Amino acid sequence: MTAPLTRRPILVVDDDPKIRQLVRTYLERDGYAVVTAADGRAALEAVANERPALVVLDLMLPEIDGRAVIRAIRRDAAAADVPVLILSARGSVGDRIAGLEDGADDYLPKPFSPAELVLRVDAILRRAAPEQSVPMPDRPLLVHGDLVVDRDRHEARIEGALVPLTRVELLLLAALIEADGRVLSRDQLLDAVHGSDQTDILDRTIDVHIRRLRDKLDDDPDRPRYVATVRGVGYRAAPIEADPGADESSGADESSGAGAGSGTDGAVGANTRGRDGREDRDVRGRTER
Repeated sequence: MTAPLTRRPILVVDDDPKIRQLVRTYLERDGYAVVTAADGRAALEAVANERPALVVLDLMLPEIDGRAVIRAIRRDAAAADVPVLILSARGSVGDRIAGLEDGADDYLPKPFSPAELVLRVDAILRRAAPEQSVPMPDRPLLVHGDLVVDRDRHEARIEGALVPLTRVELLLLAALIEADGRVLSRDQLLDAVHGSDQTDILDRTIDVHIRRLRDKLDDDPDRPRYVATVRGVGYRAAPIEADPGADESSGADESSGAGAGSGTDGAVGANTRGRDGREDRDVRGRTER
């Protein structure tokens, strides 16, 4: 048995005691500490009290259903970045997409292989907290216009304001910015988020995560500032637009220079540059009035 990737517990939430015990046995065999909950309300209490490193969550729960639990976790600033792996008998494509839209990081339908579940937990934790397994130097900040991504702190900020992103959303954003304008296919983005070994994950789940990411960044897909769609190919970081104020200022300077020495425009240009700027203030005042 290798050393676990985290000392914090794994929270297993399922109303079936046999499933809870089965998952617990396999995780503990792999060295993880495990806490359990049998309903949604107890799950949220455990998230608050136990600070789990990851939540394995059934969807069909008493008290509060699993999807509501995910949404509550994502709204909680102290727990918003806790990874969630859904383990559910609801295995249709629609169910998987709905769970990912709510903020889940991965989805394993029942019936399931306990060994595969442990591998998925390992993979999620390895990506979520690489510093717990292999010490790494600080990575440089990723900057895209007014957006700054700090991968070591798991933070994204726009003009200094924190944008609460899940682990998957931050990984997607970092991959797009690092690509420096190159288009990344859905398969490439899946590799960046889930690793190349997760071959059964639907590539359309990337579209779900991108949509949630855009919502949090307040990014209009028709006029994107951060994430642009390349139809039929994938996604890329949106081109950074020039400051419109700078363009207007530059245009005014060119107009002034072109008018100097010819006609009425030349006179205004000469007056603006003369008399210690008094005429310049008069011109602006008349324009504003």
